[in-house]
Amino acid sequence: MTPGVRPLIAGNWKMHGLSADGLALARAVAAGGAGLGAELLVCPPATLVAAVASAMADGPVAVGGQDCHAAAKGAHTGDIAAPMLADAGARFVILGHSERRADHAESDAVVRAKAEAAIAAGLTPIVCVGEPEADRLAGRAEDVVAAQLAGSLPEGFGAAGGVLAYEPVWAIGTGRTPTEADIAAMHAMIRARLVAAFPAQGAALRVLYGGSVKPSNAVAILAIPHVDGALVGGASLVAEDFLAIARAAG
Repeated sequence: MTPGVRPLIAGNWKMHGLSADGLALARAVAAGGAGLGAELLVCPPATLVAAVASAMADGPVAVGGQDCHAAAKGAHTGDIAAPMLADAGARFVILGHSERRADHAESDAVVRAKAEAAIAAGLTPIVCVGEPEADRLAGRAEDVVAAQLAGSLPEGFGAAGGVLAYEPVWAIGTGRTPTEADIAAMHAMIRARLVAAFPAQGAALRVLYGGSVKPSNAVAILAIPHVDGALVGGASLVAEDFLAIARAAG
């Protein structure tokens, strides 16, 4: 953890959840989320953002989106704009997740434009970075992530209190995680880059770890320096597992 920084435990539900089970999950998280030291966030599919935000109104859990378009409105069939997410009750939005970068060919420039749009709409961007396994094995992991940072973060990221999420691509949904030493080294590099890019805010911006975070490894991961929370995938779909990870954050 970074001293003086409140940890954030964010759940990315991905493409899971219909009305009944999504609302049941949201209410279970909200019921167990009071009084925890960490800030809690759930990011349901776009179809559920408004309903989940309404169900969690005035509660201890924030709501976010999983993506937004770079434009505030326009002829972009199937997309959702940042102001629409904010209007639905979202406060955060995940951007540049590896699944978006891979499945939709999103470049760093696209992620940067989306982050600018999110900030303009009053949302806090959670910008994701991470290396594929081939780059990790070739010793290029830090170079790849540093390049993503340089290309994906807009000038206003620091002032907006943006969140950075490091997710090694090869660990997402696989049950595999890097060593604690590898996580520590990457998060230290990210922190140094954030401080250099945003001198006034970089030391206090939250850097999350994501990639097969679960109750059994959360305590160890969240104790690593510069790990200020977690971006949780599969475990966020089970309320007790998600809450157990949140409790591990203190």
